[in-house]
Amino acid sequence: MELRVLRYFLTVVDERNISHAAEKLHVSQPTISRQLHDLEDELGVTLFERGSRSIALTSAGDYFVHQARQIVSLADKTIANVQRTQEVTGNITIGSAEAPMMATVATAIGRLRETAPHVTANVYSTDANDVHARMATGLLDFGVVMEPTDKTDYHYLNLPGTTGWGVLVGRDSPLGQRASVTVADLRDQPVIAPQQTGSLDLLGDWLGASENRLHVVATYNLLYNASIMVSAGVGVALCLDGIINTANTDLRFVPLAPRLEGHASLIWPRAGQLSPAARAFLAPMQALMPGNA
Repeated sequence: MELRVLRYFLTVVDERNISHAAEKLHVSQPTISRQLHDLEDELGVTLFERGSRSIALTSAGDYFVHQARQIVSLADKTIANVQRTQEVTGNITIGSAEAPMMATVATAIGRLRETAPHVTANVYSTDANDVHARMATGLLDFGVVMEPTDKTDYHYLNLPGTTGWGVLVGRDSPLGQRASVTVADLRDQPVIAPQQTGSLDLLGDWLGASENRLHVVATYNLLYNASIMVSAGVGVALCLDGIINTANTDLRFVPLAPRLEGHASLIWPRAGQLSPAARAFLAPMQALMPGNA
């Protein structure tokens, strides 16, 4: 007795007409009629009282339809459970800017360990320019990028939380003694600037005028390397707060005034389909968004 034949039988019962059932199942009427006759032969009973326009169940058919529904329901539930418990394996690669908002991504990776323990998350630290380039070639599944950035070709989630822009300076330097740093304070300073295009545009807007140009002596895409240059006296590094722990170091973070906030987003390509591993990661990410958490 095949599940397919039981489904044919139940559809005929529901439609009360073999022709209508055949249309619904997208099979020929002779095929269904033959399958039903074979089923009756296998059971050794007559299931239907066949009329000219419709069919009715015999007493044996009445009993069998109830059993058939239970069998098909149990089979469907078993198949669904097997598919849900199938282990997801594989790797995901996330290109990430250095940002405190990465904490949400880290939480999602932790939850991924509970729901899909055989998926490995690989985090590659870089900036938005490199994220876009690597995503275009399929090297990254997701990217954590600082705003503003072009999201035209991407799905995205705006990550919760913000941080502030400022400068990383020597603790004993003149700027290291200040509560905040203004445009005027930076005019004569050698500046170590981030390489990300969006960040440069944001900082350009903060400067407020085209003549307020910074004296850039070096650039960076990872702040740790920039912090070494600051300690070596190369210049002051424009950066986000909360990335470098300056406790017990010769460095200090001083915020910009007026305050300039930093936001981040998780992006992934619109084109193509996500792998099962990537979908497994995206589920806890979406659950952590404001309103869902």
